Amino acid sequence: MPRMTAARAAVEILKREGIDAAFGVPGAAINPFYAALKASGGIRHTLARHVEGASHMAEGYTRTRAGNIGVCIGTSGPAGTDMITGLYSAIGDSIPILCITGQAPTSVIHKEDFQAVDIASIAKPVTKMAVTVLEAAQVPGVFQQAFHVMRSGRPGPVLIDLPLDVQLTEIEFDPDTYEPLPVFQPKATRAQAEKAIALLNAAERPLIVAGGGVINADASDLLVEFAELTGIPVIPTLMGWGAIPDDHELNAGMVGLQTSHRYGNATFLESDLVLGIGNRWANRHTGKLDVYTRGRTFVHVDVDPTQLGKIFMPDYGIASDAKAALELFIEVTRDLKAAGKLPDRRSWAASTQERRATLQRRTHFDNVPLKPQRVYEEMNRAFGPETRYVTTIGLSQIAGAQMLHVYRPRHWINCGQAGPLGWTIPAALGVATADPDAQVVALSGDYDFQFMIEELAVGAQHNIPYVHVVVNNSYLGLIRQAQRNFDIDFQVNLEFENINSPELGVYGVDHVKVAEGLGCKALRVTTPDDLLPAFEEAKKLAHEFRVPVVVEAILERVTNISMSGTDIASVNEFEELATEGSHAPTAIRQLAN
Repeated sequence: MPRMTAARAAVEILKREGIDAAFGVPGAAINPFYAALKASGGIRHTLARHVEGASHMAEGYTRTRAGNIGVCIGTSGPAGTDMITGLYSAIGDSIPILCITGQAPTSVIHKEDFQAVDIASIAKPVTKMAVTVLEAAQVPGVFQQAFHVMRSGRPGPVLIDLPLDVQLTEIEFDPDTYEPLPVFQPKATRAQAEKAIALLNAAERPLIVAGGGVINADASDLLVEFAELTGIPVIPTLMGWGAIPDDHELNAGMVGLQTSHRYGNATFLESDLVLGIGNRWANRHTGKLDVYTRGRTFVHVDVDPTQLGKIFMPDYGIASDAKAALELFIEVTRDLKAAGKLPDRRSWAASTQERRATLQRRTHFDNVPLKPQRVYEEMNRAFGPETRYVTTIGLSQIAGAQMLHVYRPRHWINCGQAGPLGWTIPAALGVATADPDAQVVALSGDYDFQFMIEELAVGAQHNIPYVHVVVNNSYLGLIRQAQRNFDIDFQVNLEFENINSPELGVYGVDHVKVAEGLGCKALRVTTPDDLLPAFEEAKKLAHEFRVPVVVEAILERVTNISMSGTDIASVNEFEELATEGSHAPTAIRQLAN
């Protein structure tokens, strides 16, 4: 039987589980693992500037392609605690990432040794599994179980903590005979599918709500096929955006308090049955539940049985992987179609598109300083349907979700539940690493951008090109807008006179200088007509220099973005409608004519 260190065995298992990239920061307590990583070869490692950044890079890597699992690595103590935010973000959005940490030797873990912390206990609430391995012989089994747990049921992250002496201990392990454990997914039955379709067919104005579980299950094509077969309009959630193309005639828009469309909310309020697939009924999607549920029948399909009835009790619930459920739904529906027993949904579907064509928010403004709506209008012109957008939280993300267009699954890569500031730069680097030929475009407000701005140097060092659009109003814009409810504007102003950039006037951080100092390229835009040329130039620079390129758009200080604090029937619209749907996608304008 071959003998090797437990650290080497762990690396060999990573490779046999399909891992070919990792992100991290070495340190004394994890150096044996890094030595094994180097000796084994086959796994590309990207050195982060912050260990939290490494965890978000792993998230971005996972979210980009079906089957990916991002790996982040850190040493003992604060490296693990730094990665807790990434683990929280991953579990909130059902994203499998593997976090590997070093640990003090087993003999001194309990003796308050330097950088010895019980990271497994700290991580347990934000992982599917968190363990400190105390016996070297258990390392192969723990890693094998970790991949099984990450992939089975509702996906999610795992943390494995490896004491220094455990990593160095030799064990007997034969990597050539290693096999991953089978993945378990609950699957709907034919009887369940028949009941769900019967409820659907009994409704007059049904909708499908497609969540991130559809994308996680790689079932977007099946979703579109099912929608087309039944003629039922689809409401994608924020995490499910891209599961059906934005210009598809059955895309009815998004629903919610913030990242929603006027026409999406209006259509939802007209519905009488909702089939939710792979969604969580998140509160910023539903708003007040009495408004959201009133007068509607609900069928809920989710891979996690504990999600059924967690927010409200559905009329019928099915514990199933989205792909397995959709395959059965299609099978049952085809049988009904062959028997001539499918309702005609054309009138209902047409009404959703009429709303879509007439309830577009205005985006065309010629104001200086810039209105953010114009930035998103020009982004739609500059970046095509192949673009992978990456963003996290704030008014920039909310307005972007209201006004940008997404046409493919995994092309809106968004941190949904956790929404940590600083997530966008490292996540974009992870996305661009996973798909180096893609057009990756990140979107940040100035504060999100500043949180982990040092990670731009990672892109410069490792030649990871992407375009980062920064909408800069020198404000914590979302919190400023929320403070209107308290009649304050307090501790949210980022503006100051930058004595090193007097030519800019009073507005704060010179992001162009900072980005250039970190080895990247950067452009600044102050007028509407310069936006499109800047985006085109940024694409060229990213391609030529193979580094991140920042496009900073200087905005007006205050812009209120449409949203509600309570329910989907009372969204506060701050701007007038677009004229004749002029900034809707072309295919949607054609549908309305």
